[in-house]
Amino acid sequence: MRPNEYFGYIVSVLLMLLIIWTISCSGRPGKTIEQKPEPVITETEQQPARLIKMLSPSENEEYKTGNQIKISVAPEVNDRPPDSVMIYFDGRQVSVLNSAPWEYTVPSGFTGTTGRKSVKAVGYRNKRFQTITLFIIVFSDIIPKNNGFKIVHTYPHDSEAFTQGLFYDNGFLYEGTGQEAGSSLREVEIESGKVLRQLHLESSLFGEGITLYGDRIYQVTWQNKVGFVYDKNTFRQINKIYYQTQGWGLTTMNDKIVMSDGSNVLYFFEPELFTVVSRIEVYDHEKKVDQLNELEYINGEIWANVWMSDLIARIDPATGKVNSYINLTTLYPEAQRRETGADVLNGIAYDPQGKRIFVTGKRWPKLYEIRITE
Repeated sequence: MRPNEYFGYIVSVLLMLLIIWTISCSGRPGKTIEQKPEPVITETEQQPARLIKMLSPSENEEYKTGNQIKISVAPEVNDRPPDSVMIYFDGRQVSVLNSAPWEYTVPSGFTGTTGRKSVKAVGYRNKRFQTITLFIIVFSDIIPKNNGFKIVHTYPHDSEAFTQGLFYDNGFLYEGTGQEAGSSLREVEIESGKVLRQLHLESSLFGEGITLYGDRIYQVTWQNKVGFVYDKNTFRQINKIYYQTQGWGLTTMNDKIVMSDGSNVLYFFEPELFTVVSRIEVYDHEKKVDQLNELEYINGEIWANVWMSDLIARIDPATGKVNSYINLTTLYPEAQRRETGADVLNGIAYDPQGKRIFVTGKRWPKLYEIRITE
């Protein structure tokens, strides 16, 4: 091979190797992967935006229903005001502020319900933002009345029944009882206290509240997050229901089923799918009213046993306010009960036709028909 031919051969081999190397590195002929430099993040960009500060209200500041609430913010740096500030109250956007003064007053119409309400301000500047969220507490603006009672009649009651739920329908009482390995659903003859029908729950379940919706009985359990729907006439189980909290008391209010979970919250369920459609937080004029247990809907109010007490709270379901308390301490004195602190008042039923109110308790030997006095 002559020198010039040898040189040409070498050049051809080198070109071929270069093409092969390019293909193997890029995956496509003639192109290489572009190596982009790592983005440089400045110290300022790494820090959260500090654009605004909340001047009022303060965390857990207390108000009454119907109060106005002044929300006031200020620039974090005086000479660098935000471009805008969005104001939210109780999850709703209520205003957009674009200049000083950075203030907005929530109207009294927005504070018609009791509860813990969120206040949020979101400040924007140059495509950056900062969110500040705190909570206030709205108490009832009325002082609850204290109601008394008179006994109209007494009836026998199974002293072994750990009463968790109670309702009246068409001349009979329906009772849900609790305790593991002792929970049941019962139909009871009022005059004699005789159990006419009884369905036992599985031993692992702790039965709680019951209510009637149409021709179906709903029953929840304490900590299992499952409940049952029965045909009222046969006690045949026709469905299961599920919920995300504890099950305590149940009642029916118009086209909704209301459930308590031992807190101060009442949940309103759509009965067919048993999904929560709304909720209220229950407060009186000075505190939240929790430990809400067995429920009954009576003449536009939700009556709730307050667990570990002999009180019934009469609650406005539209606002969460406690209208009044019924003190039943002397109805069945604690000294006569089998177990102090356990055999407490629990069970409210209402006969709307006869306008009769029935109450009892866990393992009480009597069912009482009472009349409320002012």
